[in-house]
Amino acid sequence: MTSPHTTPRRAWLGFTLVLSLVALVAMDNSVLYLAMPSITEALDPTAGQALWTVDIYGFVVASLLIAFGNLGDRYGRLKFLLAGAVTFGIGSAGASLTDSPELLIAFRALMGLGGATLLPAGLAIVSNLFPDPKQRARAIGIFAATFAAGFAVGPVVGGLLLNHFWWGSVFLINLPVVAVFLSFAKVLLKDVRETHPGKVDALSVFLSAVGILLAVYSVKVAAAEGFSAQQMVVGVVGVAVVVWFVRRQLTLESPLLDLKLFRDRVFTVAILTGLLSLVAWAAAGYLSGVYLQTVLGFSVLSAAFLALPGAAVLTTACIGTAGVIDRIGKRAALIASHFFMAFGLVLLLFAGVTGGAWAFIASTVIAGVGYGFSFSLVAETAVAAVPTERAGSAGAIAEMSNELGNALGISLLGSLAALVFRLLGPDVAGTLDTTLATPGLSAADGLQAKDAFVTGLHVAVGAAALLVFALGILAVRWLPREEMAGEGKSEEGERGEGESETSGAGRQGELEAV
Repeated sequence: MTSPHTTPRRAWLGFTLVLSLVALVAMDNSVLYLAMPSITEALDPTAGQALWTVDIYGFVVASLLIAFGNLGDRYGRLKFLLAGAVTFGIGSAGASLTDSPELLIAFRALMGLGGATLLPAGLAIVSNLFPDPKQRARAIGIFAATFAAGFAVGPVVGGLLLNHFWWGSVFLINLPVVAVFLSFAKVLLKDVRETHPGKVDALSVFLSAVGILLAVYSVKVAAAEGFSAQQMVVGVVGVAVVVWFVRRQLTLESPLLDLKLFRDRVFTVAILTGLLSLVAWAAAGYLSGVYLQTVLGFSVLSAAFLALPGAAVLTTACIGTAGVIDRIGKRAALIASHFFMAFGLVLLLFAGVTGGAWAFIASTVIAGVGYGFSFSLVAETAVAAVPTERAGSAGAIAEMSNELGNALGISLLGSLAALVFRLLGPDVAGTLDTTLATPGLSAADGLQAKDAFVTGLHVAVGAAALLVFALGILAVRWLPREEMAGEGKSEEGERGEGESETSGAGRQGELEAV
């Protein structure tokens, strides 16, 4: 069995190489939070185009993660990593040079296509690099920490770049990392695949992607333009397609999404935590970026520095989760993550039209503790619940919960904030930036626009806080106490009759997760 002292240097170098891509994929989820005012000024997108620019990347990644996780298990994960890196690089180059919002959205979607191949394949290869369970657990923790750090520092990196270069630089910095990865991947990494792969259901891939996009498109249109017959039909069709997808998974021998894993309450709570933590984080991050620059008047560099304390706490909490678990256990750490997030979000309710920077900093610092815990625990729980050869698929579910949460946070809660702005604002334009840039705008209308945006921010983060707090209460009720974890079969009945059908690997993953 490999020990920390005998793990080959090549494995650690390969691990570092994979982490460079993980950081990029995560960072590109949030790098636009502070860049959007600059992009809005340069490209003049509509309110809907601005939201799609930010979250089309996350939606494409989330829609395809499960499919690409399964395909990587079947055809080889290194091949998917290489193809994904090339696609990601092409999308980044195109996004940096485009001169229209439509093309920017298209290239962001192409970047999402590459990102969807990188995350599950990367996590599976990392698991394979470290055969020793302790080393593997440590590597997965670092993987999760890197992913969290990418999310956290994305706005900071974007702000620093925009202080010196044009807005396209936030995409162009991806190219050197992609080039280094392509140069050394075949030397440092070896391909792995599942021994007995199942058939990938093409219809399920189509249904999952189309259902999510149609449903969220309906919400966006309703928030930006109001309800209409066409918008409602699109929404109903989207929901129906998602339901069709779920029902189909229950009938397939090799489902795209293994719903049986969700019979385990620990797994379910962990995945919901991954989803809602990113819903809250993405909505607060995106809206706060606009708030700091457009409402409070901070420069993009100053806004980036204000985001540093929260980013540092989030990254430190993610890395230090293992030490916290040693002291209080995984159950307590997972439960605590929800209440840290909820309390931090509540502090944003004190942000006003003037003097709200302190509320932003306090919010990101306190909520960052919860985000860090959740990012680490979700990934570890998902991978521990399945055999090593299915690590790609399990990792895909964990990463999908993060990516889908990131996209839904901006789309749903961002659309909620946009709706409030449309109802309470001066009815000059669809976004705060465009409204304030309108020639001849009176001081009263400008103040009304800022006040409407801040109210929308409060409504969105208040909803996020309620969701996270409710999940925390559910976690207290559902997660078994740690002294119960070692009692084996005597506890199966209390966790729900469906759990008895879970595989032995799934039950072992549950015991490890709590």
